[in-house]
Amino acid sequence: MAKLSKRSTIYLDPVLHQALRLKSLETSRSMSDIINEALREALSEDAEDLSVFDERVDDPLISYDQMVKRLKKDGRI
Repeated sequence: MAKLSKRSTIYLDPVLHQALRLKSLETSRSMSDIINEALREALSEDAEDLSVFDERVDDPLISYDQMVKRLKKDGRI
């Protein structure tokens, strides 16, 4: 990718760091490239979730008590 990059310091769990290093070696991709791809996917999923929330903004609200009663009535709990 020929875009300008920003440098950042992150702290990873040692086991995750090891897994990332191994994946980087096995796929011939940089650790930064793998992390950037994972972040893009996570942020894309968040955007999809927010879109669904926006679509359902006018849906009627239901209280927790009502939901529990409905689940019991339907035999789900």
